[in-house]
Amino acid sequence: MKSPLPEPGAPLEHYVSQAAYDPTSIESNAGVGGPLAHASQMRLMWWYFRQHKLALASGIFLLLVYFSILFSEFLAPYNLHTRNTEYIYAPPISVHFTRDGSLVRPYVYGQTMSLDMTTLRRDYTDNLNDIQPIRFFCRGDAYKFWGLVESDLHLICPAENGQLFLLGTDRLGRDVLSRTIYGARISLTIGIFGVMLSFFLGIVIGGLAGYRGGFFDMMVQRITEVLQSIPSIPLWMALATIIPLTWSPLLVYVGITVILSLLDWTGLARAVRSKLLSLREEDYVVAAELLGANSKRVIGKHLVPGFMSHLIASATLTVPGMILGETALSFLGIGLRPPITSWGILLTEARSINIIALYPWLLFPVVPVILVILAFNFLGDGLRDAADPYK
Repeated sequence: MKSPLPEPGAPLEHYVSQAAYDPTSIESNAGVGGPLAHASQMRLMWWYFRQHKLALASGIFLLLVYFSILFSEFLAPYNLHTRNTEYIYAPPISVHFTRDGSLVRPYVYGQTMSLDMTTLRRDYTDNLNDIQPIRFFCRGDAYKFWGLVESDLHLICPAENGQLFLLGTDRLGRDVLSRTIYGARISLTIGIFGVMLSFFLGIVIGGLAGYRGGFFDMMVQRITEVLQSIPSIPLWMALATIIPLTWSPLLVYVGITVILSLLDWTGLARAVRSKLLSLREEDYVVAAELLGANSKRVIGKHLVPGFMSHLIASATLTVPGMILGETALSFLGIGLRPPITSWGILLTEARSINIIALYPWLLFPVVPVILVILAFNFLGDGLRDAADPYK
């Protein structure tokens, strides 16, 4: 059997890659004096991050989703509160693109409802003689864009005097797709605002604990341990019940955001504390202190920027927890309340196993929740790998 190692003194085989040279790759710029040697930390993070294809795709997906909430009224086929009483619990309707073997404008068939007197269930059948073309960039239900500007322009609309329930309707005949699009605005923004507040609390409290140490550090650690030892759902429920029923929907939204933030800063505070404990003895920190810099300046100007990339990655992994928290509270009926619409409130329609068995399309709002949570986790993994200084 031939040994894989060359004989002593024998020349080593020289391998030459046949791949095309990429001048933008990190390896080709890693030489002394190359762009990599003079690149900023953010540029280095971007170079590493874009090699993480799944994280990059997740980031693009989240940008599109968050951009879409700016135009929820325009994207939704129906107004948030429009009721179609003749189509209660109507199933999702199929879109057709061909007719008589030819490609035509997208259309749907009209539906005819009949009531089963044995089960008292509404049965809907397609009326093949009623062809309803789908309209685009059309006039439909009136709405107030962000509650300010009146308009009736929609991206997609049903035919004149027709219906377009792509994801079915609920118990009041409201379009599930339209309500899911509207609900994204609340569920997604509550995660961003909540993370901003918990981000601030985590940096301030964790920064002071790690930089000052002593009694304050001990108290912060004990409080953190107590909060992390309590199951999150019962604690959320206990605090959410404090919100008065007489509060307006806007105040309830702010209250839920504050509650989620106050309970989610502990993990970030511990990360900041552990990092500051290792950095506060560095020479540049000692030099700043000898020059008379106070604690606020040392933490804000010298310590936090040194590991801001790690904080950003941690924040992206915190947003999913906020979204799931709001969804859980609203699903349990102690979070946001109508007329506010979120994904959690939409899922309250499917709390009964009988409802799920008869009308499974009411569970559709859980699909965007899963996709957004996965996208945030993939994005956080990519940012964490890109921010890792030990590559």
